[in-house]
Amino acid sequence: MEVAITVATTVLPHENPNRVVDSVRALFPQWNCDEIPEVQDFPSKRDAVRLVGQAQTLNVIIEGATKQRILDTALDAMTLDLDGDSTTFSLSRQAALANKISFVVDERPIGGNIDVTLTGNDLSLWLEQETWHDGRHYVPRRVGDELSMNSDGNPREWFDKHGRKTMTDMNGEED
Repeated sequence: MEVAITVATTVLPHENPNRVVDSVRALFPQWNCDEIPEVQDFPSKRDAVRLVGQAQTLNVIIEGATKQRILDTALDAMTLDLDGDSTTFSLSRQAALANKISFVVDERPIGGNIDVTLTGNDLSLWLEQETWHDGRHYVPRRVGDELSMNSDGNPREWFDKHGRKTMTDMNGEED
C-alpha cells in the first residue's frame, strides 16, 4: 500500500523559522517545503506563514511511539478524523524537538502543531499494520473499535469504578 504524507505547520511572526523547520524534520527527516521565511529580529513584521511539504514515511513517529509504548494511542489519534482513505492528525512541535511523540487532540499546544494528512487506499488497514505490536494478540484492536479513545482525546476505561476489568478475552472470559 502506498500512502501519501503531507506535512504542514505555521510559522508565527514571533517564531524562529529555522527552529520550526528543525521540529518538523525531527519527525520527518526528508521533509522539504517550498520556501522557508528568513529569521527576523523581534518584533517581526512578517505575517504567519504556512509551510507545506511531502514526507516519505512515518518511521520516526512509529519508532518513537514504540519506544514510548503508545502505539494504541497513535492508532487512535491518527484515525480520529479518518474519512475513507484520508485522515489528518497533529503532533506537538515542542515534543518533537525533545525527540518525543505527542499527539495533539482538541487544543493548540505551546510551541505549535505539526499537521499531518495521510491519503491512500485501505488507509485504516495500513495504520493498523503500522502500529501493530504483540499486545494485540491479547487485546485485539481495530480502527474505531470500542477501545478507541474518545473524540476529545480522553481514554476509554478498561476497568469499572470498583477496579473490575470491563474487557474480556477472545473466549468471552476476563483476562
